[in-house]
Amino acid sequence: MPQKSINIIKSTGDLVPFSIDKLKRSLQRSGTADAVINEVANEVVSCMHEGMTTREIYSMAFKLLKRRHSPSASRYTLKRAIMDLGPSGFPFEKFIGEVFRQLGYQIKLNQIIAGQCVNHEVDIVAENSLEYCVVECKYHNSQSIPCDVKIPLYVNSRYRDISAMYTVKGKECRGWIVTNTKFTSDAVKYGECAGLHLLSWDYPTKNSLKDISDRFKIYPVTCLTTLTKKEKQMLLEKGIILCKDLAAHSSSLSEIRVSEGRIGVVVNEVLTLIS
Repeated sequence: MPQKSINIIKSTGDLVPFSIDKLKRSLQRSGTADAVINEVANEVVSCMHEGMTTREIYSMAFKLLKRRHSPSASRYTLKRAIMDLGPSGFPFEKFIGEVFRQLGYQIKLNQIIAGQCVNHEVDIVAENSLEYCVVECKYHNSQSIPCDVKIPLYVNSRYRDISAMYTVKGKECRGWIVTNTKFTSDAVKYGECAGLHLLSWDYPTKNSLKDISDRFKIYPVTCLTTLTKKEKQMLLEKGIILCKDLAAHSSSLSEIRVSEGRIGVVVNEVLTLIS
């Protein structure tokens, strides 16, 4: 089907031309079969109109994908699911902690670390035989809020103060910033120049947050299509952040009053995602 020449509105408010190829690439990342990708993309295009928002396009594609293949829809909604790890930000920190655990680190959350000058409250300390990583998590409730250069400037000063105290351990101290949105170009430029490690939804290329999540099947419960928004929030409040946590503690579904008939459906979606 030929692509309609129309403009859409991004989450930042910018007006940009709609690209069916970009839509198809986002569907491909969900592991969807090519035939389904083409079918969903063509149906979305047939309903497009000038000034449509990216959120509306995402919602339409998600509903169409869910109707055809629920596990793919769960993976497709990963970006939105990570955004839903709020409002406090602590579930996001636990999610990122699991990312570092899968990368081979031992982790501790919410630590007070003595620097050369002052003590610092650190979101995550990740450690292996070679490295001691100080990780700052920056959670935003909106995709339109990026991490600008002020964040790495601030984090770098804390990292330098802490690293001055840990050179005696014989391990390299590394500073990390992880966000659920994006870094501005200046933030990336400064971070790379200062020797900080940056991780966001789409950075660095081929080893971004979305890449690592898919590689190790680290999916938050907020990506599940068989639970309501309220039920997902109740699980987060109980400390059930990841799908693998829910697989190990499926009794939590009964505790939040999911009906017996639905529990099997939810567990099946969870096992399909993490297997």
